[in-house]
Amino acid sequence: MENAATNRTCHDACSPSGEHLIRLEQVGYAYRNGTMHQPVLDGVSLSIGRGESCAIVGTSGSGKSTLLNIIGLLDQPTAGRFLLDGQDMAQTTAEDRAKARNQTIGFVFQSFNLLPRLNALDNVALPLLYRGCTRQTARHAARHGIERVGLADRAHHRPADLSGGQRQRVAIARALVGQPSLLLADEPTGNLDSATADDILSLLLSLNREQGVTLVVVTHDESIARRMQRCVRVKDGQLQEQEAGAPYA
Repeated sequence: MENAATNRTCHDACSPSGEHLIRLEQVGYAYRNGTMHQPVLDGVSLSIGRGESCAIVGTSGSGKSTLLNIIGLLDQPTAGRFLLDGQDMAQTTAEDRAKARNQTIGFVFQSFNLLPRLNALDNVALPLLYRGCTRQTARHAARHGIERVGLADRAHHRPADLSGGQRQRVAIARALVGQPSLLLADEPTGNLDSATADDILSLLLSLNREQGVTLVVVTHDESIARRMQRCVRVKDGQLQEQEAGAPYA
């Protein structure tokens, strides 16, 4: 009964507008190991409103990254439903999901995932080239994105010539160049010193506030979780909603 109540709290919480961009209904996920199934998520229900910021926290192996992968359409749940912007993702094709990943979702990873042979500008332009935009159009939008994260003077530098914080700013510009409605960040400050990490988090939160991008961050850092509007903790395959600003230990 306690788990059901906890999930209901996570499920019903929403933004003031009442619009849900993300909605998971009794979602389960299990890894296959030969003939055995190893459950990771069990009956998880969660709604995140359009324009909200939400942290997902939990210990290593708790399932928080699996949850992010489902929201990011990198994995499909083995039970329940996941609706993105009102559309049941189980009813879509692989091509539709790939299109949503490219056009609706922006990803920011701990390891930056920049292509070393491309300069910052061309790394940011890449998602638009995948959409079929012309090189000129993609680079024009990428230049604006680079300026928005404060790296106009580093646009033609390759990743190896950038600091960790600068590389993460390039990764954020790349995630946002296609104007996604959802930004997913997996430990985005994990490889950064504390001062740079604070700058990156402030940038993400300003984008959330000023542009209305829904922000979901997986983190183990309590200070990051406290700065989000909401925080949910993954524990034993279940979700627990935390009070805003409360520690999650």
